[in-house]
Amino acid sequence: MRASLTLRAGVLSLALLAAFLLVWHLGTSGSGPVAALDPEYAKLVGATASQGKSAMPGPLDVARKIAEHLRRPFYDNGPNDKGLGIQLAYSMARVAAGYLTAVAVALPIGFLIGMSPLMSRALDPFIQVLKPVSPLAWMPLALYTIKDSGRSAIFVIFICSLWPMLINTAFGVAGVRREWLSVARTLEVGTLRRAFTIILPAAAPTILTGMRISIGIAWLVIVAAEMLVGGTGIGYFVWNEWNNLSIANVITAILVIGVVGMLLDQILARLTRLVTFPE
Repeated sequence: MRASLTLRAGVLSLALLAAFLLVWHLGTSGSGPVAALDPEYAKLVGATASQGKSAMPGPLDVARKIAEHLRRPFYDNGPNDKGLGIQLAYSMARVAAGYLTAVAVALPIGFLIGMSPLMSRALDPFIQVLKPVSPLAWMPLALYTIKDSGRSAIFVIFICSLWPMLINTAFGVAGVRREWLSVARTLEVGTLRRAFTIILPAAAPTILTGMRISIGIAWLVIVAAEMLVGGTGIGYFVWNEWNNLSIANVITAILVIGVVGMLLDQILARLTRLVTFPE
C-alpha cells in the first residue's frame, strides 16, 4: 500500500511538473493562450527577442543556462564573475560556520534552561525580547562592529539559527519524564552522566526538530544577507545577475537555492527519523 501511494505521488508530481513547464513554455514563447487573446503581446515578445533584449526566459532557455553552469561550475574571471559552484560554496561555508556555532551555544544553554527552573525564569525575558528581532536587523550592527561582510553574514546566520534550537532543546529537556530522573537520583547518578545517558536520548527528537527548523531558516537568511553585503555567495549571484538583466541566471539560482535547501532539510529529517524510529 505504501509503495503504491509513493508511486502514485511520484507520477502525479511528474504530471504537475510537465503541466507547469508546458504553461511556462507557452506563456513565454509568444504562442500561448495570452498571445492568442492579445496579438500585440505576441508581437512584443517577438520584437524583444529579435532585438536581443532581455525577456522572460522559457524553460528551454533556463535548461541551457543550467547546462552551461554544470559544464563550468568553478570558473573564476574576477570579483564579479565567478561560477555558480564557487558562489554556492561560499554560501554553504557561511551557513556551516554560523549554524555550527549556534549548535555549540544553543544546546548547552537549552540544557541549562530545561534542567533549571531558576535559569529558565531568569533567561526567559532576554529570549522573548531578542527572539522576534529579524536577523537582518542585526546586519548594520554586525557590519559596524565586525567590519567584515563575510563574518557579518556568519553572525546573522548564528543569530537566526540560535532560537529554534535553544527553545526546542529547553522544551525537550524539560519534558523528560520525572520518573526517569527520580530513578537516576535514587541510584545517585551524577548530573553530567544523567544529562548524557537519560536526558539527551529522551530529548533528542525534539532537539533535532529544532535543528531542522534552524537549518531551513539559516539557508533562507543567507540569501538575503548576501544580497545586502555583496561580494560572493548565491544571494549576491542572484542580485548581480538581476543587475545584468540575466533572468535565466536568476531563475537558475532560485532552483539551486531550492534544491540545496531541500537536501539540507532532508538530511536533518533523516537524522530525526533515525533517532525517533531507530532501525
